[in-house]
Amino acid sequence: MWLFLAFLAVPLIEIALFIQVGGAIGLWPTLGIVILTAILGTWLVRNQGALAIQGLRRSFSQLEDPSEPLAHGAMILVAGALLLTPGFFTDALGFALLTPPFRRAAFNYLRKRVNVQRFEMGPDNRPRPAREDVIEGEFHEVDPVKRPTHGDSGWTRH
Repeated sequence: MWLFLAFLAVPLIEIALFIQVGGAIGLWPTLGIVILTAILGTWLVRNQGALAIQGLRRSFSQLEDPSEPLAHGAMILVAGALLLTPGFFTDALGFALLTPPFRRAAFNYLRKRVNVQRFEMGPDNRPRPAREDVIEGEFHEVDPVKRPTHGDSGWTRH
């Protein structure tokens, strides 16, 4: 139901804002603002994305929880999609998602509502099971010896 309301409300908000802004400053300045925000948004998404990838690499190299850098990267991706969509409302949401304090607040909000399963790395860098009823073990896959399914025809060697 919420998704339906969003798909209904966002275009209506965008149309209303286009009418208001276009009536106040004219058609060409309005189109110029839309194009300028798309160009500026693309540049900002590229820079913020590079920073998010650096944060993700740092969390991997220090064996830290990568969920926050991954969430920041996902929010930057959504911001890019919003900024490339023509409109003032989607641009405002996109620019908000590009600011680290807003992303941090959104991440903290989502962290309280999402249950994440975790595992810890042991001293020998092997994952330990998160549950006590899991038995850890090792296995080796053994390839069966290939045996011909037919008799010797004289044309092939086995």
